[in-house]
Amino acid sequence: MRILAIISGKYGQRHVDNIRANGPSEWSIEVWQAPPSLPIVMDYPEDFVPDDLPHADLVLSFGELPGIAELVPEVVEKIGAKAVIAPVDSEAWLPRGLARQLRGWLADMGVVCVTPKPLCTLTPTYYEIGRRKRIEYEDPLIAEFARHFGRPQFEIEVDPQKRIITSVKVVRDAFCGCARHVAEGLIGISADDAEQKAGLLHHHYPCLASMGIDSDYDDTLMHISGNIMKDAVGEQVRPHKQIRYFMPGTRSE
Repeated sequence: MRILAIISGKYGQRHVDNIRANGPSEWSIEVWQAPPSLPIVMDYPEDFVPDDLPHADLVLSFGELPGIAELVPEVVEKIGAKAVIAPVDSEAWLPRGLARQLRGWLADMGVVCVTPKPLCTLTPTYYEIGRRKRIEYEDPLIAEFARHFGRPQFEIEVDPQKRIITSVKVVRDAFCGCARHVAEGLIGISADDAEQKAGLLHHHYPCLASMGIDSDYDDTLMHISGNIMKDAVGEQVRPHKQIRYFMPGTRSE
């Protein structure tokens, strides 16, 4: 699969570095450094897109200013791309209205575009844009990409006697590499403490999602991302956790 990543800063570069390091060897990833600033109104977006961009099947839009989203249809047309992933890890970079417009513009071109919010909600069949707001999609290119990067997924082995984590396999990493960081820190941790530890590891990575309150979640996207990571770990260790029962109306000695 041929991939073109549009970046404008450290956010996108960090994603690209992780994808290159841990993605399938048969993927080819090129990068276009978008202009550092763009006018508020662009009458001719094509003037800001170079003619010599490499052909690609999939576009990853990691821009850090709203105007970059307006360039994506021009990029897609010039390079012949068939699918686009344009995450919303910050409303300042890709507001929800512009994300909706982008999906519509590309749909009119016969191109599937997903706008996961945050980026680590992406799976091979759906993504989320808010609390209890899930969008399903069908696209083989995005699905293939999302089998490797998106909503974190683990295979965790636990010593049944000691209830200690002995191995962690990352089935699907976060774009930024946070899942691999969490996996390394879980070895030797009790199943009872694994979810809390995963949350701390996620927080210390750190996550690249926004720390401002997002009205679609009534929470920060960073916090939503952390909960996704904790849930992925919790799903694996739940059978090994020790269940404690408390009887109401009694006192301990």
